[in-house]
Amino acid sequence: MFQLDVVEKCKANDRKSQLKLYRQYCDGMFIVAMRFLGSTDDAEDVLQDSFINAFHKIHQYSGEVTFGAWLKRIVVNKCIDFLKSKKQDLVPLEEGYMQPVVDEDWSIGEEINIEEVKQVIQNLPEKYKYVVLMYLVEGFDHHEISQVLDITETTSRTRLLRGKAYLKSVLIKKGYGTGS
Repeated sequence: MFQLDVVEKCKANDRKSQLKLYRQYCDGMFIVAMRFLGSTDDAEDVLQDSFINAFHKIHQYSGEVTFGAWLKRIVVNKCIDFLKSKKQDLVPLEEGYMQPVVDEDWSIGEEINIEEVKQVIQNLPEKYKYVVLMYLVEGFDHHEISQVLDITETTSRTRLLRGKAYLKSVLIKKGYGTGS
């Protein structure tokens, strides 16, 4: 109930309440931004833009999801917009005609190092990296991913499967996977 009271005060442009929300969510949202951007300076810039955007649009927050989930979506969208603005010469590839193949065998050894996995995810091709981050790390479903990235749900599933396959193959080469 405390959070809803603070959000309602923010809707009335109460600066102290805005500061409370900022302090409550700043660190967590910074981590989200870092996963996408990998640069402290860029993550800080995007985080500031995200909070400004959130406070300008807080009247749109209806309470259907937690405030943190609503804010996380803004941060992820801002990160993707930032990354897109840095790579304006990309040519979109339509993958909607491809059908995903379900591969449930995703076994890797217990000796896996989480930092190694994070590094491999950061080195994924961007079209796979965003979907893998959003699905596996941030907990978005394919419908949400398709809306944020402006792709079809089928494309989201395909990119997730390909990203996971790439991730698995790199980890196996490094000796972490079973390869079966």
